Formats: sequence, structure tokens, C-alpha cells
Amino acid sequence: MSEREMEAKLVELDRLLNDPEVQMDPHRVWSLLQEISGAKAAPAAPRAA
Repeated sequence: MSEREMEAKLVELDRLLNDPEVQMDPHRVWSLLQEISGAKAAPAAPRAA
């Protein structure tokens, strides 16, 4: 991820968390945090038989 992309994601995250005019979207917050941290999506847990 480029520095410019990282900055854009941080600005969006800041807006989601701190701007009272913006509706909170927890899914988007976690998605941004995952992208920023460089973490990969965890695979779904296997279901018990």
C-alpha cells in the first residue's frame, strides 16, 4: 500500500470515528483497521459435525 493510500485510509477512519455528522459503520471501521495493519482476513472456522 502506498503512503498516499495509507493516508486516505487513516483520514477515512478518523472521519468515521470522530465526525458526529457521519453515521458509525463498524464493519467499515474494522475493514480499514485490517487493511492498515496489513492483516489478512481470517478463514472461517470449520463447523462442528
